[in-house]
Amino acid sequence: MKLGVIGCGKMGRALVGGIVGAGICEPSVVTVYDTYPTAASSLADELGVALADSNAAVVDASEVVLLCVKPQGFAEALADLGNTGDRLLISIAAGIRLATIESGSGGKHRVVRVMPNTPALIGRGASAYALGTTATESDALLTESLLGAVGYVCRVQESDLDAVTALSGSGPAYFFFMIEALIAAGIKEGLSPEMARNLAVHTAAGAAELVLATGESPATLRENVTSPNGTTFAALESLRSNHFEAIMATAVTAAADRSRELGKS
Repeated sequence: MKLGVIGCGKMGRALVGGIVGAGICEPSVVTVYDTYPTAASSLADELGVALADSNAAVVDASEVVLLCVKPQGFAEALADLGNTGDRLLISIAAGIRLATIESGSGGKHRVVRVMPNTPALIGRGASAYALGTTATESDALLTESLLGAVGYVCRVQESDLDAVTALSGSGPAYFFFMIEALIAAGIKEGLSPEMARNLAVHTAAGAAELVLATGESPATLRENVTSPNGTTFAALESLRSNHFEAIMATAVTAAADRSRELGKS
């Protein structure tokens, strides 16, 4: 399989690095391009992949093309894709609908829409994808193979992707924000910045790993560490009284609404 990548930012680099590292594609059959030449050239130097001089050149050299372009620059990239034969286009652009990609690329290509997230940079991503009108089950399997190289992947309906974007696509930022707040709170309580950071980061990582390793629900694990009238109980009561669950729900809704807006623009 000849793989092309348009867009060599963080997600493009993460996906290509994972795919090459897993042996799904040899570097010699991967071609990359970015409107910022240094982004593409540094990726080419790092992984030994081929460097193209345009979007169209990537498509010409490839059978499968990863569209790792931000929504704001997506229309321009699509305009370069309509003059070639049938390809599989896999888009990670937030909010950009399958129908938009299909029509914007001349209606000649099979399309899959994906929402990954940044932990793909370390092979711990969470991705969901939806098939376009002409994409096949073979395309679905290929997509799962490519995304599986950088973490967890599941198939959804396109109507679910705005929620996916809000939950897992934007989700790492919510946890980073919470870790920031925990570090600041630890420092306020007298811990050194280094100690507060290490304890907060390892606590967050361990909590997520515990959910995965045990298969228990987060609610059960929370209850297991909450003694009546103990320290954890006091903290959780404070979170509830300050409407923590409502705050999280409102944040996810705001992200989902923005994803829907991007799809209309």
